[in-house]
Amino acid sequence: MTDLPFTLDQLRILKAIAAEGSFKRAADSLYVSQPAVSLQVQNLERQLDVPLFDRGGRRAQLTEAGHLLLSYGDRILALCQETCRAIEDLQNLQGGTLIIGASQTTGTYLMPKLIGLFRHQYPEVAVQLHVHSTRRTCWSVVNGQVDLAIIGGEVPPEVKESLEMTPYAEDELALVLPRSHPLAGSSQIQREDLYRLNFIALDAQSTIRKVIDQILIRSNIDPRLLKIEMELNSIEAIKNAVQSGLGAAFVSVSAIEKELELGALKQVSIDNVVVKRVLSLIINPSRYRSKAAEIFITEVLPQFSSLSSHLQALTPVPTSSPSLSVAAPHSAE
Repeated sequence: MTDLPFTLDQLRILKAIAAEGSFKRAADSLYVSQPAVSLQVQNLERQLDVPLFDRGGRRAQLTEAGHLLLSYGDRILALCQETCRAIEDLQNLQGGTLIIGASQTTGTYLMPKLIGLFRHQYPEVAVQLHVHSTRRTCWSVVNGQVDLAIIGGEVPPEVKESLEMTPYAEDELALVLPRSHPLAGSSQIQREDLYRLNFIALDAQSTIRKVIDQILIRSNIDPRLLKIEMELNSIEAIKNAVQSGLGAAFVSVSAIEKELELGALKQVSIDNVVVKRVLSLIINPSRYRSKAAEIFITEVLPQFSSLSSHLQALTPVPTSSPSLSVAAPHSAE
């Protein structure tokens, strides 16, 4: 068989340069010298007989050939990682690595609790949590970069056929007010009261904002008539703004548990209106699923109700491997 014109190390270097935007930062991220990176790229270009980078600008830009090689290189490296993890599972059922993906709010506020429960039962398994947008998280599952993910938004149409999606729970999005607000003492307000509030919200293109707007429309509330005083790009910023008396907001209850306990924010219900979104488990059924992933799906996810009382179960989490054999849980040290 003809020798391949590239090595795995060269693919890793190509990926690092594309991600970091420069040879120097790529070298730093890989803990090698910049001359070593440059030499590997030169050798790779000579072996392929095509330029991979346009060196005319300040930032390392991939050529068309570079983009093509990177797209295949990502798949090759992902498959190599999958192979190593499969062998690791075969050798040691109690070890291995679990890589979980999650969309922003879910990953920030809910997943650490679930991961904590998993680590308490299986401290020998290393866990990585990748928190990104719903779109990027879905693509990470498709590409095999994560084992499973919990998302709160819609799966992009172009990857729906590649993913198995299971409704997991409903997450309440609460209306919160500053504790000094005149309506903060009310346990319930009317729909018409919403039009008199000043709102702080996420960007109109954000997943949660779209979900809230859709639910309000179904409840005969026109979100276009709400007074959006300020748009912020994070839940933490919105919570701080509400606490400072700048307005009201819809926020996942999982994100404000401490603030509600301390009385820093006031949750108010709306007459005959409940704002909830569906959280879903997504996996790629065509990819290898590690024992650690199976354990998380079958043993940890069904226990969510003991962690977050505001979450409500929808359907049982699927058990795709009834014959799975796992070691007995260990107590955390």
